[in-house]
Amino acid sequence: MSSVLEDLEILLVEDNEGDIALTLEAFRETCARNHVKVVRDGEEALAYLHKEKPFEEAHTPDLVLLDINLPRIDGKEVLATMKTDPSLKTIPVVMLTTSSAENDVQDAYANYANCYVIKPVNLNKFMEVIRSIEDFWVSIVKLPHRR
Repeated sequence: MSSVLEDLEILLVEDNEGDIALTLEAFRETCARNHVKVVRDGEEALAYLHKEKPFEEAHTPDLVLLDINLPRIDGKEVLATMKTDPSLKTIPVVMLTTSSAENDVQDAYANYANCYVIKPVNLNKFMEVIRSIEDFWVSIVKLPHRR
């Protein structure tokens, strides 16, 4: 059975306000049942994932959309921390970034990113990419149940 019937918790780790707005709009247009939480830097992402102040009541996400170029702690370090933590390593992580640098792609997969998506600069293409991510991870893939 498709996981589209479930309410999914999605954590968006992004510091660009324009990309945040577009991503949230794309999710709103396609599936209002999902809950998208936004954090704006790597330190905040790790606090959220570890349910530290001010995120003690946070839900464990079913999916993380993670930018690489973040303030304080970059996305590569967030990914590496997640994938070495037994309580976080099974959460799928989509690297969603403007970087097409081969070393960033290699580093992401070496640290067990589930996929690497380069953000298009074209508005319509960006919305299409977000909808495709949602379609795949929400409608097609069977995700493990949250604990």
